[in-house]
Amino acid sequence: MRIGELSARTGASRRSLRYYEQQGLLVSTRHLNGQRHYDDGHVQRVTLIQKFLAAGVPSRTIAQMVPCMAEPSSEGARQALTAMHQERGRLSSAIDDLTAAREALDLLINENLAFLAEDRRTGAALPGR
Repeated sequence: MRIGELSARTGASRRSLRYYEQQGLLVSTRHLNGQRHYDDGHVQRVTLIQKFLAAGVPSRTIAQMVPCMAEPSSEGARQALTAMHQERGRLSSAIDDLTAAREALDLLINENLAFLAEDRRTGAALPGR
């Protein structure tokens, strides 16, 4: 199948499919005229790539798992599991950082609300008014 059909079958844009190839996540064969050609196995591969990307796994990490996708094995599955656990840890750390930032912003919001409440109560003019 050509890139347009793979795009239609997977929901991935043609641009995304080209990007997957550039990143080494997907390999097509080329016809003499240079057009990419894919087989049914590529549909599964693209679907899996999309799942990893939706889970926040960067393409460089997915690329490390490509050999397991191409030829599944116990060793490859263990390596993929290690990579997935590392990504989960990275995401957890990012979530912790964002949670801390949100809490800091909540404190600033509360301080601002308290200031505005005091301002309304006392009738003091806000700076710049």
